[in-house]
Amino acid sequence: MNEEVWLIEPSGPLRGDVEVRGSKNGVSKHMVAAMLGTGESTIHNAPDVGEVGITAQMLRALGIDVEITPREISIAQGPQINPHVPAAFTGLNRIPILMLGPLLHLAGEAFVPLVGGDPIGRRPVDFHVEALRAMGAEVEVSDTGVYAKAKRLRGTRLELPYPSVGATETILMSAVLAEGKTVLKGAAMEPEVVELALFLQRMGARIELSPDRRIVIEGVERLRGASTWLNGDRIEAFSYLAAGLITGGEVRVHGCPQDRLVTAITTLARMGAEMDITDDYVSASAPDGLRAAAVQTDTHPGFMTDWQTPLMVLFTQAQGMSVLHETVFENRLVYVPALQRMGCEIEVFDVCLGGPACRYHDTNAKHSAVVRGVSKLRGADVTLPDIRAGFSAVLAAAAAEGTSTLRGVHHIERGYHRPFEQFASLGLKISREIVGPEGQ
Repeated sequence: MNEEVWLIEPSGPLRGDVEVRGSKNGVSKHMVAAMLGTGESTIHNAPDVGEVGITAQMLRALGIDVEITPREISIAQGPQINPHVPAAFTGLNRIPILMLGPLLHLAGEAFVPLVGGDPIGRRPVDFHVEALRAMGAEVEVSDTGVYAKAKRLRGTRLELPYPSVGATETILMSAVLAEGKTVLKGAAMEPEVVELALFLQRMGARIELSPDRRIVIEGVERLRGASTWLNGDRIEAFSYLAAGLITGGEVRVHGCPQDRLVTAITTLARMGAEMDITDDYVSASAPDGLRAAAVQTDTHPGFMTDWQTPLMVLFTQAQGMSVLHETVFENRLVYVPALQRMGCEIEVFDVCLGGPACRYHDTNAKHSAVVRGVSKLRGADVTLPDIRAGFSAVLAAAAAEGTSTLRGVHHIERGYHRPFEQFASLGLKISREIVGPEGQ
């Protein structure tokens, strides 16, 4: 089967302006939440990413009306709900598991195929399943998917063993129409989670965000449609800031508020970047070069796990030895071999480096990396394993000597808003080519 590849020739410093839209992770969750409203919901500032199309197809298969325009998505319940997500969506992304609670409210039963998404580590459905069982649902997990049924979910007290974003979102969307009060301890408090809670509140939900990762939800009888504007994607914003720094240029990122980038901005500043922050944009430059750093990823408000892939490439262009300690996903460093082929001097380890022992300290998970800079990067033919790794390979190619061929670029387009066009606008020499399975 033919596939599209990107050919990249380094063309000097990347400079210019980039506007980021709502995040891939935010827009798809809002689309699922919109199922719960009795009227039409509209999501503004939506990105043009593959994830939107996949989620829209799923919703339509369930009997939900979805209309997509260049910047907006409108969603409304159809006349009849089909509570079974088709098996054709098995493994495409991790959205189906989030549909269990909403479908139980709409139809009293639900079947969703097994979750997918990027191969960055286990995404256990256990937290989702146990929460729904605690709320009174009967749930069966099989090799093909998850089946659940419940006349009405009941509020309860829940505590997550780890602040999982997905499980927190499942509980939010299940508790808002449940009977009684739900108290969730150990909740994820990422900006995208709070943004989802605010959207549900606009729909009529009663939600309190309490200190110490505690969320209290009082169930209501019905939700209405609502309208919301998505804040800019913090992963994309950081990735483009890194693109400027890696190539010795400067990119101004518009559309992502400073408060979503607090930890990332400070990390770049510690590495020697000069930050320019206004109400309109954030930009980064490093006229005197970059210094090595030690960074540990963590749940919000720590350094985001999705920021570490562009950071790894940035480390290769910083003077000295840098250390990265990944604590959120055990297989997040799956992309390192592709970067190594491009000349990145990276060693991975199964011990905790650059921070205190994490939950993977006694496992075989390769979750720490030591990076030597400044590495001389070279163009290569690489296959991209996931969204974030794909973007980091583009960054490495932009700073390399010689042409790079990137395969699996559909991963990048699933999660970033028109990345090909954005990179071209910054001055990168990038072209598309259709090749056969043997690269012909």
